[in-house]
Amino acid sequence: MSNPALATPADKLGVREKSQLMSAAEIERSLTRLAYEVIERNGGAATLVFVGIRRRGAPLAERLARKVSAFERLEVPVAALDITFYRDDLSTIDDKPVVHERVLPFSVEGKIVILVDDVLYTGRTTRAALDAIIDEGRPGRVELCVLIDRGHRELPIQADYVGRHVQTSNVEVIEVRLSEIDEQERVMLCERTTS
Repeated sequence: MSNPALATPADKLGVREKSQLMSAAEIERSLTRLAYEVIERNGGAATLVFVGIRRRGAPLAERLARKVSAFERLEVPVAALDITFYRDDLSTIDDKPVVHERVLPFSVEGKIVILVDDVLYTGRTTRAALDAIIDEGRPGRVELCVLIDRGHRELPIQADYVGRHVQTSNVEVIEVRLSEIDEQERVMLCERTTS
């Protein structure tokens, strides 16, 4: 009998692992490349702020902001964004959702907001995040940066920066596992189980 304490995130979600898409080193290389792309496209980092969508977008935004800050030798603001009350499926996810404070610790007025998430799928999470950012003020521009783009969009949303494009079926799940949350570092392709 297996030990439930040692179950992987996939086991807990009713999915089985199929293959590893990215190792810790590949995640790190992708984030370094993405940081350079952000700097190049925006001519530096003077007007940038990073906003990571909770959960796994937040640590990715922190890492990207640290890299950009180190490359440009200036402090780039970074914050986590809770989009719970902006979701269009709020009534289906929980009777009493846990909500973190949504107010960003800096102004987005006139800034270039780099919105960061782990996986871009239907686009609904991004839409909710855009609504939350607009409620905070009027940014000069919002650019989307994701570690994985798996396709299957339901809304006309595209990422400006992508770590990796992965073609998936609708029964497949991509799990980004980060040391800050999952105590492991890799991206897995999984498949929903029927049980």
